Amino acid sequence: MRAKARDLDTMIRRVRRKTVQARDKPNVVGVDLKDNAKEGLEPTVIDDINLLDEEQGADWISIPDDTLVGLFGLLNYRDRASLASVCKTWRRLAASSCLWTSLDLRAHTLDAVMASSLAGRCKNLKRLRFRGAGPASAIVGLKARGLRDLSGDVCRDLSDATLSMIAARHESLESLQLGPDCERLTSDAIRVVAVCCPKLKRLRLSGLRDVDGDAIGSLVKMCPNLIELGFLDCLAVNEGALGAATSLRFLSLAGSRNLSWNVAAHVLSKLPNLYAIDVSRTEVTAGAVTRLLGAPQLKVLCALSCPTLEDNSDAVSKLKTKILLARFTDFVKDLDSLFPRAFRSDTRSSVRENGWSSSPSAWRQGWAGREEDRSGEVMEWVEWVLSHALLKIAESNVPGLDNFWLKQGTEVMLRLLKSKQEDVQEKGATALATFVVIDDENATVDKARAEAVMKGGGIASLLDLAKSCREGVQAEAAKAIANLSVNTEVAKTVATEGGIRILAALAKSPNRWVAEEAAGGLWNLSVGEDHKGAIAEAGAIEALVELAFKWPSGGEGVLERAAGALANLAADDKCSTEVAGAGGVHALVMLARFCKHEGVQEQAARALANLAAHGDSNGNNAAVGKEIGSLEALVQLTCSSHEGVRQEAAGALWNLSFDDRNREAIAAAGGVEALVALAQSCSSGSQGLQERAAGALWGLSVSEANSIAIGREGGVAPLIALARSDSEDVHETAAGALWNLAFNPGNALKIVEEEGVPALVHLCSSSQSKMARFMAALALAYMFDGRMDEVAAGVVLCENNARGGGLDGARKLAMRNIDTFVQAFSDQPTLQAATVSWAPSFLAAVAESARIQEAGHLRCSGAEVGRFVAMLKNGSAVLRGCAAFALLQFTMPGGRHAMHHAGLLQKAGAGRVLRAVAAAATAPLQAKVFSRIVMRNLELCPSDTPQAFP
Repeated sequence: MRAKARDLDTMIRRVRRKTVQARDKPNVVGVDLKDNAKEGLEPTVIDDINLLDEEQGADWISIPDDTLVGLFGLLNYRDRASLASVCKTWRRLAASSCLWTSLDLRAHTLDAVMASSLAGRCKNLKRLRFRGAGPASAIVGLKARGLRDLSGDVCRDLSDATLSMIAARHESLESLQLGPDCERLTSDAIRVVAVCCPKLKRLRLSGLRDVDGDAIGSLVKMCPNLIELGFLDCLAVNEGALGAATSLRFLSLAGSRNLSWNVAAHVLSKLPNLYAIDVSRTEVTAGAVTRLLGAPQLKVLCALSCPTLEDNSDAVSKLKTKILLARFTDFVKDLDSLFPRAFRSDTRSSVRENGWSSSPSAWRQGWAGREEDRSGEVMEWVEWVLSHALLKIAESNVPGLDNFWLKQGTEVMLRLLKSKQEDVQEKGATALATFVVIDDENATVDKARAEAVMKGGGIASLLDLAKSCREGVQAEAAKAIANLSVNTEVAKTVATEGGIRILAALAKSPNRWVAEEAAGGLWNLSVGEDHKGAIAEAGAIEALVELAFKWPSGGEGVLERAAGALANLAADDKCSTEVAGAGGVHALVMLARFCKHEGVQEQAARALANLAAHGDSNGNNAAVGKEIGSLEALVQLTCSSHEGVRQEAAGALWNLSFDDRNREAIAAAGGVEALVALAQSCSSGSQGLQERAAGALWGLSVSEANSIAIGREGGVAPLIALARSDSEDVHETAAGALWNLAFNPGNALKIVEEEGVPALVHLCSSSQSKMARFMAALALAYMFDGRMDEVAAGVVLCENNARGGGLDGARKLAMRNIDTFVQAFSDQPTLQAATVSWAPSFLAAVAESARIQEAGHLRCSGAEVGRFVAMLKNGSAVLRGCAAFALLQFTMPGGRHAMHHAGLLQKAGAGRVLRAVAAAATAPLQAKVFSRIVMRNLELCPSDTPQAFP
C-alpha cells in the first residue's frame, strides 16, 4: 500500500529580537549618501534612469558636470559605481572627493589593500562608520586626516593600541563613538585620545571595565570644547573626577554600575553648563534624582528602567520647569512642553488624540524651530538617549511593561523613525523589531504591541525607511517589518501598503544584511495563503533563489531565511511550480549538500519536502529526485545531530518516496538503513520527528524489496514502539508502515515475535483516528490470512507470546478485534434493508456510513488488490467482511485512486468473486452488502481509463 500523501508542513515563522553584534566578513565596500541625500529613493534608480532615457530621449551626455555631481550625490555607492562605468567623464565625476564626505563601512570589508585603493578619494572624508576591530586597524590607510566624526560598532576586540593609532592620525576628530562592549579598551586609550584629539566635542564609549580619574582629567584638560560625554554600561566610572568637566552640557552614565550616587549627585549638580543627563538602567536613588533636578542649570534627566528609583518614585521632588524621562512620568507630554512651537493649539489635539503625532515630523520640526541654538543639540541628544534606552529595555524583555509600551514607548519609537539622525532611525527600527517579540524560540509576537505600531502609522514609516538608500537603515527597517508581519493584521497592512514589492526589491540588494532581513520578511509574509501570490508576482521567488547562489558560503543567515521563505511558498501548488522553474530545486539541493549550517539544512530540506508534496499535480517530485546528489544528501541529513534537520530530511524522503524511481534510489543511497536507525533513536524525539521517520519507512515499504530490507535491518520493533504512541499522527503513520510490512509473511512473523499484535489490536480498538484503526485492522488481516503459517512452522515464539497462547492466541485476538472494527462501521437495520431490495438508495446509505474519507488517498498495488480479492474467498467470515470493507474504501467514487483500483480489480477478475460473495447465502451480512457496493462502485468508476500515478 502506497503511503498517503503527507500534509504540507505547518508554515514556520522566524523573528529576531536582539541586535546582531557580530557578523561574518562581507565582501564589498560601500558608501552612504551625503547628509542632504534624498530619502525614499528606490534601490533600482539605475533602471529608472534607463527608463527615462528610453521614454523621453534624454541627452545625458550634455548635462553639466555640476548637475551630474549633484545627481550622483543622491545615489548610494553601488548605483554611483554603475553610472561611473558609462564613460570616462562620468567615472571622473563619480570619483569627486566632494561625494566622499561620508562613508559607511559596517557591511563591508576594509583591509589595508582596500583602504589604500580608496585613499585617493577620501581627502574630504568627514564622517566614517565601521564595524569590528579588523576594519578599525585599516582606517588609517584611508588617509582621511580631516575626519571629524568616527563611529564604530561591535568593538569588543578593539585594543588600546588600535584606538591610539587612530587618534594619532586623526587630530581633527570632533566626535568619537565606540561600542558596545569595548571591554579591551582601558583608561590609557582615553588619555591618548584626549592628547591627540584636542578638538573633541563628543565622546561616547560603551562597555569599558574602568574609567579612572586620570582619564577623565585628561579629557577635561586637553579637550576644552568637550560638551558631551557618555560612559555607558561601564563597570566603574570615577564619578568624582566628573566634577572638573565644567564644559559638559550632556552626560550619559546609562547602564554603568558601582557608582556612588550620593557623590555623583553632589558633583554633577554643580557643573555650570550641564543641561541634560542620562542615568537610565542604573541604581540611581530618588534622593540623587531630586538633587540633580534641583540644579538650576539642569533641564532634562533621563532615568528609564531604574528599579530603585521606580520603587520610590513618590519620593522624587519634580519641578515644573524640569523634564524627568522615566517610566512613571508622562515624559512625552513633558517633551512636547519643552518645544511648544511644535504643538500649538491648532495641532496639539490631533497630535495627542491617538497618542502619536498626526504630522510625523512635527516633533523634530518643533525642536529644530527653537530660536536657541541649544535646542538642536538637546533634540539630537534626547533622540539618541531615548533610542539607546528603549532598545536596551526591549532587549531585556522584562515582563510587566505592557502599560509603558502601549502608552508611551510605542509612540516615542515611532517618532524616532522620523529623526534626521541615521543611527537614531536604526535604533528606533531595531527597538520596534525587538519589543514586539515576547518569545524568540516560538516566534511569538505581542498582538497589542504590533497593532499599536500599525495603528500609529508605523508600517508606512518603516516602509519609507526601507526605501531609503542607506543600507543600515534598510536592514533594520526590514527586520522590524519582518517581526511585525508575524501578526496577521499587520501582515495585511504591509501587503496593502506595498511592502511585499519593497521587500522583494531589497532581497536583491548586494548588501547581505539587507537581503537577509528582506528574506526574513518574505518568510513571515509567506505563512498561510494570503500573500503567496503577491510575493510571486513581485518577483520575490527569483530573488530568493538567487540568494542561494549569491552567498553559497559565509551567509548562513540570509540562506536560512531564503530557504525558509521558499519552503513556505513551495507549499502552494502554483508557487511550487514557479520555485522549480526559477531554479529552486538545484539551489535547495546545493544548500542541502554543501551548507554545514543546521538552520540552512533544516529549511532546505523542508523546502524540498514541500516541493515533492505535489507529485500528483506537477513534476517537482521527480525533478528533486533527478537532481544530482539530492537523495544522498537527504539520507545523510537524517543522521544529523540536529533534530529539526533529521525531521525535515525524513519528511522530504517520505514525500519523495511517492515516485517509484525515487523510492528505489533512496534505498540504493542507504535510505533504509538510515531511516531504520532514525526510527530506533527517535523514541525521545518530537512527535514531528517520529511521524516523519515512520512515514518515510511507510513510503519505502511500498516496494517488496524495501519492505524485506526494513524487516531485515530491524525496522519492525521501532515501528511497533511508535504505534504505541499517544499521538494520532505518529501511531497512524506507524500503522501504515506496519500494514505494508505485514504483506510479507516474514515481516508478519517478526511483528508477532516483537509483540506487535497487542499494539495493533489496541490501535484497532482504541485510536481516535479512523485511518489508524483501518490500517491496523488490515495489517492484522494480512498477518492471519494464512500466508504466514508456512513461515511460522516450527518457529518457537518468545515467552510472552507463548504465555499469550502463541500464534493461535494472537490469531483469535486479531480476528475478534477485526470483526469489532468492521461492525463499528455497519448499521445492522440498514444492512438488513439493503439485502431485501438492493435498492441504490439503501446501498448508498450503507456506503456513506461505512466510508472513511481519508482512505481515498491510499493507493494499492496489483498484488495488494489481488490479496484482498483472494481474502474474499477465505474460510474466515471475519476476513471476508474485512476484505469487502477495504475494497469498498478503495473504490468509492471521488477517491483519488478509485479508477486505478477499479482497473486492478478488473484485471484480477474480481467481478466474479464479488458477485459470488454477494449472492452466497452463507456469507456474512457485511461481506454481502459491501461486495454489492464495490460492484456498484466499479460501474461508477470505469476501468477503461485508469488513472495513472506519476
